[in-house]
Amino acid sequence: MRKTIFLILALLLFWQSSPAPSFAVESGTNTSETVQLRILETTDLHASLVNYDYYQTKVDNRIGLIKTATLIKQARKEAENSLLFDNGDHLKGNPLGEYLVRVRGLHKGKIHPVYRAFNYLHYDAVTIGNHEFNYGLSFIKSALKGLKMPYVNANVYSIKTQKPYFKPYVMLKRKVVDESGTAHPIKIGVIGFMPTQIMKWDKANLEGKVITKPIVDSAKEFVPQMKAQGADIIIALAHTGISNAPYHQDTEHAVFYLTKIPGIDAILAGHAHSIFPGPTYNHLPNTDLELGLINGKPVVMAGSFGSRLGIIDLKLKKVAGKWRVLQSSSTTWAIADENGNSLVKTDKALYKRIKGDHQETVEFIKKLGL
Repeated sequence: MRKTIFLILALLLFWQSSPAPSFAVESGTNTSETVQLRILETTDLHASLVNYDYYQTKVDNRIGLIKTATLIKQARKEAENSLLFDNGDHLKGNPLGEYLVRVRGLHKGKIHPVYRAFNYLHYDAVTIGNHEFNYGLSFIKSALKGLKMPYVNANVYSIKTQKPYFKPYVMLKRKVVDESGTAHPIKIGVIGFMPTQIMKWDKANLEGKVITKPIVDSAKEFVPQMKAQGADIIIALAHTGISNAPYHQDTEHAVFYLTKIPGIDAILAGHAHSIFPGPTYNHLPNTDLELGLINGKPVVMAGSFGSRLGIIDLKLKKVAGKWRVLQSSSTTWAIADENGNSLVKTDKALYKRIKGDHQETVEFIKKLGL
Protein backbone atom coordinates (compact mmCIF):
# COMPACT_ATOMS: atom_id res chain seq x y z
CA MET A 1 0.00 0.00 0.00
CA ARG A 2 2.81 2.40 0.92
CA LYS A 3 4.59 1.61 -2.36
CA THR A 4 1.40 2.42 -4.28
CA ILE A 5 0.92 5.78 -2.52
CA PHE A 6 4.60 6.65 -3.04
CA LEU A 7 4.35 5.84 -6.74
CA ILE A 8 1.23 8.03 -7.15
CA LEU A 9 2.92 10.97 -5.38
CA ALA A 10 6.02 10.57 -7.50
CA LEU A 11 3.95 10.63 -10.69
CA LEU A 12 2.09 13.76 -9.55
CA LEU A 13 5.33 15.58 -8.79
CA PHE A 14 6.75 14.56 -12.17
CA TRP A 15 3.65 15.81 -14.00
CA GLN A 16 3.70 19.20 -12.24
CA SER A 17 7.41 19.74 -12.96
CA SER A 18 7.16 18.77 -16.62
CA PRO A 19 6.70 21.54 -19.26
CA ALA A 20 3.23 21.98 -20.69
CA PRO A 21 2.68 20.20 -24.02
CA SER A 22 3.07 22.40 -27.15
CA PHE A 23 -0.38 22.35 -28.67
CA ALA A 24 0.84 24.59 -31.54
CA VAL A 25 3.27 21.93 -32.69
CA GLU A 26 0.70 19.18 -32.27
CA SER A 27 -1.80 21.11 -34.36
CA GLY A 28 0.67 21.22 -37.25
CA THR A 29 2.01 24.79 -37.07
CA ASN A 30 5.28 25.10 -39.01
CA THR A 31 7.72 26.79 -36.64
CA SER A 32 10.26 27.19 -39.48
CA GLU A 33 8.21 29.75 -41.44
CA THR A 34 10.83 32.48 -40.99
CA VAL A 35 11.97 34.39 -44.06
CA GLN A 36 14.89 36.75 -44.64
CA LEU A 37 13.94 39.40 -47.22
CA ARG A 38 16.49 41.86 -48.62
CA ILE A 39 15.33 45.16 -50.17
CA LEU A 40 17.80 47.02 -52.42
CA GLU A 41 17.69 50.69 -53.41
CA THR A 42 19.26 53.00 -55.94
CA THR A 43 18.24 56.65 -55.80
CA ASP A 44 18.97 59.98 -57.45
CA LEU A 45 21.07 58.47 -60.23
CA HIS A 46 20.61 61.58 -62.39
CA ALA A 47 21.56 59.64 -65.53
CA SER A 48 24.91 58.60 -64.01
CA LEU A 49 25.17 55.29 -65.80
CA VAL A 50 28.95 55.35 -66.34
CA ASN A 51 31.80 56.11 -63.93
CA TYR A 52 32.61 59.23 -65.90
CA ASP A 53 32.56 62.96 -65.16
CA TYR A 54 31.31 64.64 -68.36
CA TYR A 55 32.10 68.11 -67.03
CA GLN A 56 35.79 67.31 -66.44
CA THR A 57 35.90 64.65 -69.20
CA LYS A 58 37.55 62.02 -67.05
CA VAL A 59 36.82 58.79 -65.19
CA ASP A 60 35.23 59.17 -61.76
CA ASN A 61 34.95 55.94 -59.79
CA ARG A 62 32.74 57.56 -57.16
CA ILE A 63 29.72 57.48 -59.48
CA GLY A 64 28.02 55.26 -62.04
CA LEU A 65 25.40 52.52 -62.13
CA ILE A 66 27.85 50.24 -63.96
CA LYS A 67 29.66 50.13 -60.59
CA THR A 68 26.56 49.96 -58.39
CA ALA A 69 25.35 47.04 -60.51
CA THR A 70 28.24 44.93 -59.20
CA LEU A 71 27.08 45.60 -55.63
CA ILE A 72 23.51 44.73 -56.61
CA LYS A 73 24.62 41.34 -57.87
CA GLN A 74 26.75 40.77 -54.76
CA ALA A 75 23.86 41.69 -52.43
CA ARG A 76 21.54 39.36 -54.31
CA LYS A 77 23.97 36.46 -54.02
CA GLU A 78 24.01 36.85 -50.26
CA ALA A 79 20.22 36.70 -49.95
CA GLU A 80 17.80 33.92 -50.81
CA ASN A 81 15.03 36.50 -51.27
CA SER A 82 15.57 40.01 -52.61
CA LEU A 83 13.84 42.93 -54.30
CA LEU A 84 15.36 45.88 -56.20
CA PHE A 85 13.84 49.35 -56.51
CA ASP A 86 14.81 52.78 -57.83
CA ASN A 87 13.65 55.83 -55.93
CA GLY A 88 13.49 58.45 -58.70
CA ASP A 89 15.43 61.34 -60.24
CA HIS A 90 17.11 58.96 -62.67
CA LEU A 91 16.64 60.54 -66.13
CA LYS A 92 18.04 64.07 -65.76
CA GLY A 93 21.08 65.59 -64.13
CA ASN A 94 24.16 65.28 -66.36
CA PRO A 95 25.19 65.90 -70.00
CA LEU A 96 24.19 62.35 -70.98
CA GLY A 97 20.60 63.01 -69.91
CA GLU A 98 20.57 66.40 -71.61
CA TYR A 99 22.09 65.14 -74.86
CA LEU A 100 19.57 62.33 -75.17
CA VAL A 101 16.63 64.72 -74.88
CA ARG A 102 17.77 68.12 -76.15
CA VAL A 103 19.99 66.97 -79.04
CA ARG A 104 19.44 63.40 -80.18
CA GLY A 105 15.90 62.99 -78.92
CA LEU A 106 14.15 59.88 -77.67
CA HIS A 107 12.77 58.43 -80.87
CA LYS A 108 9.61 56.35 -80.97
CA GLY A 109 10.25 52.73 -80.08
CA LYS A 110 13.65 53.48 -78.53
CA ILE A 111 14.29 52.73 -74.86
CA HIS A 112 16.05 55.33 -72.75
CA PRO A 113 19.47 53.93 -71.67
CA VAL A 114 18.58 54.40 -67.99
CA TYR A 115 15.54 52.21 -68.48
CA ARG A 116 17.57 49.82 -70.60
CA ALA A 117 19.84 49.47 -67.57
CA PHE A 118 16.88 48.96 -65.22
CA ASN A 119 15.50 46.25 -67.51
CA TYR A 120 18.87 44.50 -67.62
CA LEU A 121 19.19 44.56 -63.82
CA HIS A 122 15.58 43.36 -63.38
CA TYR A 123 14.31 46.04 -61.04
CA ASP A 124 11.05 45.04 -59.36
CA ALA A 125 9.52 48.55 -59.47
CA VAL A 126 10.52 52.21 -59.65
CA THR A 127 9.07 55.52 -58.58
CA ILE A 128 9.36 58.91 -60.26
CA GLY A 129 11.29 61.85 -58.87
CA ASN A 130 10.70 65.56 -59.30
CA HIS A 131 13.36 65.89 -62.02
CA GLU A 132 11.56 63.39 -64.23
CA PHE A 133 9.15 66.27 -65.00
CA ASN A 134 11.85 68.70 -66.19
CA TYR A 135 11.38 67.60 -69.79
CA GLY A 136 7.58 67.72 -69.67
CA LEU A 137 4.77 65.22 -69.24
CA SER A 138 4.81 63.94 -72.81
CA PHE A 139 8.48 63.01 -72.52
CA ILE A 140 8.11 61.11 -69.25
CA LYS A 141 5.04 59.26 -70.55
CA SER A 142 6.97 58.25 -73.68
CA ALA A 143 10.09 57.22 -71.77
CA LEU A 144 8.17 55.13 -69.22
CA LYS A 145 6.87 52.91 -72.03
CA GLY A 146 10.35 51.38 -72.21
CA LEU A 147 10.22 50.00 -68.67
CA LYS A 148 9.61 46.30 -68.15
CA MET A 149 8.63 46.76 -64.51
CA PRO A 150 5.89 48.77 -62.74
CA TYR A 151 6.31 52.46 -61.90
CA VAL A 152 4.31 54.09 -59.12
CA ASN A 153 3.40 57.47 -57.68
CA ALA A 154 0.47 58.19 -55.36
CA ASN A 155 0.39 61.96 -54.92
CA VAL A 156 0.33 63.43 -58.45
CA TYR A 157 -3.21 63.77 -59.81
CA SER A 158 -4.65 64.54 -63.25
CA ILE A 159 -6.77 67.69 -63.30
CA LYS A 160 -8.84 66.26 -66.13
CA THR A 161 -9.76 62.96 -64.45
CA GLN A 162 -9.27 63.93 -60.78
CA LYS A 163 -7.51 60.59 -60.36
CA PRO A 164 -3.85 59.65 -59.80
CA TYR A 165 -1.84 60.50 -62.92
CA PHE A 166 0.25 57.36 -62.43
CA LYS A 167 -0.59 54.06 -60.81
CA PRO A 168 -0.40 54.93 -57.10
CA TYR A 169 0.75 51.50 -55.96
CA VAL A 170 1.35 47.98 -57.16
CA MET A 171 1.02 44.54 -55.60
CA LEU A 172 4.00 42.31 -56.32
CA LYS A 173 3.20 38.62 -56.03
CA ARG A 174 6.39 36.78 -55.18
CA LYS A 175 7.58 33.46 -53.77
CA VAL A 176 9.92 33.62 -50.79
CA VAL A 177 11.92 30.72 -49.38
CA ASP A 178 12.01 30.23 -45.61
CA GLU A 179 14.96 29.05 -43.53
CA SER A 180 13.99 25.41 -44.02
CA GLY A 181 13.91 25.77 -47.81
CA THR A 182 10.13 25.85 -48.19
CA ALA A 183 8.63 28.34 -50.67
CA HIS A 184 5.73 30.60 -49.66
CA PRO A 185 3.61 33.08 -51.62
CA ILE A 186 3.77 36.67 -50.42
CA LYS A 187 2.09 39.84 -51.62
CA ILE A 188 4.28 42.95 -51.41
CA GLY A 189 2.65 46.35 -51.75
CA VAL A 190 4.83 49.10 -53.26
CA ILE A 191 3.78 52.77 -53.22
CA GLY A 192 5.55 55.92 -54.40
CA PHE A 193 5.66 59.61 -53.40
CA MET A 194 7.41 62.85 -54.45
CA PRO A 195 7.57 66.45 -53.17
CA THR A 196 4.55 68.64 -53.83
CA GLN A 197 6.99 71.40 -54.85
CA ILE A 198 7.04 70.10 -58.42
CA MET A 199 4.14 72.48 -59.03
CA LYS A 200 6.54 75.39 -58.40
CA TRP A 201 9.71 73.90 -59.84
CA ASP A 202 8.05 72.77 -63.07
CA LYS A 203 5.12 75.14 -63.21
CA ALA A 204 5.49 75.71 -66.96
CA ASN A 205 5.28 71.98 -67.67
CA LEU A 206 2.60 71.02 -65.15
CA GLU A 207 0.22 73.92 -64.52
CA GLY A 208 -3.30 73.16 -65.71
CA LYS A 209 -2.47 69.48 -66.25
CA VAL A 210 -1.76 67.96 -62.84
CA ILE A 211 -1.93 68.82 -59.15
CA THR A 212 -0.13 67.33 -56.15
CA LYS A 213 -1.44 66.16 -52.80
CA PRO A 214 0.50 66.04 -49.52
CA ILE A 215 2.74 63.01 -49.12
CA VAL A 216 1.54 61.88 -45.70
CA ASP A 217 -2.13 62.46 -46.55
CA SER A 218 -1.72 60.33 -49.67
CA ALA A 219 -0.07 57.56 -47.67
CA LYS A 220 -2.91 57.59 -45.14
CA GLU A 221 -5.39 57.26 -48.01
CA PHE A 222 -3.76 54.43 -49.94
CA VAL A 223 -1.98 52.28 -47.34
CA PRO A 224 -5.27 51.02 -45.81
CA GLN A 225 -6.48 50.18 -49.32
CA MET A 226 -3.32 48.17 -49.91
CA LYS A 227 -3.80 46.27 -46.66
CA ALA A 228 -7.44 45.62 -47.55
CA GLN A 229 -6.26 44.16 -50.87
CA GLY A 230 -4.06 41.68 -49.05
CA ALA A 231 -0.64 43.32 -48.90
CA ASP A 232 1.49 41.23 -46.54
CA ILE A 233 4.12 43.96 -46.28
CA ILE A 234 4.24 47.50 -47.69
CA ILE A 235 7.33 49.28 -49.02
CA ALA A 236 7.29 53.04 -49.61
CA LEU A 237 9.43 54.39 -52.45
CA ALA A 238 9.61 57.88 -51.00
CA HIS A 239 11.40 60.42 -53.17
CA THR A 240 11.59 62.74 -50.19
CA GLY A 241 14.19 63.45 -47.54
CA ILE A 242 14.40 63.07 -43.75
CA SER A 243 13.60 65.85 -41.29
CA ASN A 244 11.65 66.18 -38.06
CA ALA A 245 10.77 69.84 -38.70
CA PRO A 246 7.07 70.39 -37.91
CA TYR A 247 4.98 68.72 -40.59
CA HIS A 248 2.76 70.76 -42.90
CA GLN A 249 1.02 69.91 -46.15
CA ASP A 250 3.93 71.07 -48.30
CA THR A 251 6.67 69.42 -46.26
CA GLU A 252 9.42 68.59 -48.74
CA HIS A 253 11.27 66.06 -46.54
CA ALA A 254 8.52 63.83 -45.13
CA VAL A 255 10.16 60.46 -44.37
CA PHE A 256 10.17 61.00 -40.58
CA TYR A 257 6.39 61.32 -40.65
CA LEU A 258 5.89 58.43 -43.07
CA THR A 259 7.54 56.16 -40.49
CA LYS A 260 4.65 56.89 -38.13
CA ILE A 261 1.99 55.56 -40.49
CA PRO A 262 0.71 52.09 -39.52
CA GLY A 263 1.05 49.52 -42.27
CA ILE A 264 4.26 50.83 -43.87
CA ASP A 265 7.01 48.31 -43.15
CA ALA A 266 10.06 49.81 -44.92
CA ILE A 267 10.91 53.17 -46.48
CA LEU A 268 13.36 53.90 -49.28
CA ALA A 269 14.24 57.59 -49.04
CA GLY A 270 15.91 59.96 -51.49
CA HIS A 271 15.81 63.46 -52.98
CA ALA A 272 18.22 64.92 -50.37
CA HIS A 273 21.32 63.19 -51.83
CA SER A 274 22.24 62.19 -48.28
CA ILE A 275 23.15 58.89 -46.61
CA PHE A 276 20.96 57.14 -44.06
CA PRO A 277 21.92 55.62 -41.74
CA GLY A 278 24.74 58.13 -41.31
CA PRO A 279 26.14 60.84 -39.00
CA THR A 280 24.09 63.59 -40.66
CA TYR A 281 21.15 62.28 -38.64
CA ASN A 282 22.87 61.98 -35.24
CA HIS A 283 20.37 64.32 -33.60
CA LEU A 284 17.19 62.98 -35.21
CA PRO A 285 14.83 61.84 -32.43
CA ASN A 286 13.63 58.24 -32.09
CA THR A 287 16.40 57.13 -34.45
CA ASP A 288 18.71 54.12 -34.20
CA LEU A 289 21.65 54.71 -36.53
CA GLU A 290 23.17 51.30 -35.81
CA LEU A 291 20.10 49.49 -37.12
CA GLY A 292 18.92 52.26 -39.45
CA LEU A 293 15.54 52.73 -37.81
CA ILE A 294 13.36 55.83 -37.44
CA ASN A 295 10.43 55.49 -35.06
CA GLY A 296 11.11 51.76 -35.17
CA LYS A 297 10.80 51.50 -38.99
CA PRO A 298 13.72 50.62 -41.30
CA VAL A 299 14.77 53.47 -43.59
CA VAL A 300 17.60 53.74 -46.12
CA MET A 301 18.89 56.55 -48.34
CA ALA A 302 21.73 55.65 -50.71
CA GLY A 303 23.26 59.04 -51.52
CA SER A 304 23.22 59.94 -55.22
CA PHE A 305 24.70 59.27 -58.69
CA GLY A 306 25.03 55.54 -57.99
CA SER A 307 27.64 56.19 -55.28
CA ARG A 308 25.98 53.69 -52.94
CA LEU A 309 23.56 50.81 -52.79
CA GLY A 310 20.91 50.96 -50.09
CA ILE A 311 20.03 47.74 -48.27
CA ILE A 312 17.20 46.93 -45.88
CA ASP A 313 17.09 43.43 -44.37
CA LEU A 314 13.78 42.22 -42.96
CA LYS A 315 13.19 39.09 -40.92
CA LEU A 316 9.62 37.94 -41.50
CA LYS A 317 7.61 35.26 -39.76
CA LYS A 318 4.20 33.89 -40.52
CA VAL A 319 1.97 34.27 -37.46
CA ALA A 320 -1.64 33.10 -37.57
CA GLY A 321 -1.47 33.05 -41.36
CA LYS A 322 -0.07 36.59 -41.71
CA TRP A 323 3.48 37.77 -42.29
CA ARG A 324 4.98 39.91 -39.53
CA VAL A 325 8.27 41.83 -39.42
CA LEU A 326 10.25 40.43 -36.48
CA GLN A 327 13.52 42.29 -37.04
CA SER A 328 14.87 44.87 -39.46
CA SER A 329 18.04 46.80 -40.22
CA SER A 330 19.44 49.02 -42.94
CA THR A 331 22.84 50.00 -44.30
CA THR A 332 24.50 51.32 -47.46
CA TRP A 333 27.45 49.97 -49.46
CA ALA A 334 29.81 52.36 -51.23
CA ILE A 335 31.31 51.85 -54.70
CA ALA A 336 34.46 53.82 -53.78
CA ASP A 337 36.44 54.82 -50.70
CA GLU A 338 36.76 58.37 -49.35
CA ASN A 339 39.62 59.08 -51.74
CA GLY A 340 37.67 57.99 -54.80
CA ASN A 341 39.43 54.64 -55.19
CA SER A 342 37.11 52.04 -56.71
CA LEU A 343 35.94 49.27 -54.38
CA VAL A 344 34.13 47.26 -57.06
CA LYS A 345 34.60 46.12 -60.62
CA THR A 346 32.62 47.45 -63.57
CA ASP A 347 29.61 45.43 -64.69
CA LYS A 348 30.84 44.87 -68.25
CA ALA A 349 27.56 43.47 -69.53
CA LEU A 350 25.71 46.59 -68.42
CA TYR A 351 28.37 48.89 -69.85
CA LYS A 352 28.04 47.13 -73.20
CA ARG A 353 24.33 47.96 -73.26
CA ILE A 354 24.78 51.68 -72.73
CA LYS A 355 28.26 52.23 -74.19
CA GLY A 356 26.97 53.73 -77.44
CA ASP A 357 24.93 56.44 -75.68
CA HIS A 358 27.89 57.28 -73.45
CA GLN A 359 30.32 57.57 -76.36
CA GLU A 360 27.88 59.70 -78.37
CA THR A 361 27.68 62.12 -75.44
CA VAL A 362 31.47 62.28 -75.09
CA GLU A 363 31.89 62.95 -78.80
CA PHE A 364 29.24 65.67 -78.73
CA ILE A 365 31.02 67.40 -75.84
CA LYS A 366 34.31 67.23 -77.76
CA LYS A 367 32.68 68.85 -80.79
CA LEU A 368 31.52 71.70 -78.60
CA GLY A 369 35.08 72.19 -77.46
CA LEU A 370 34.21 71.80 -73.82
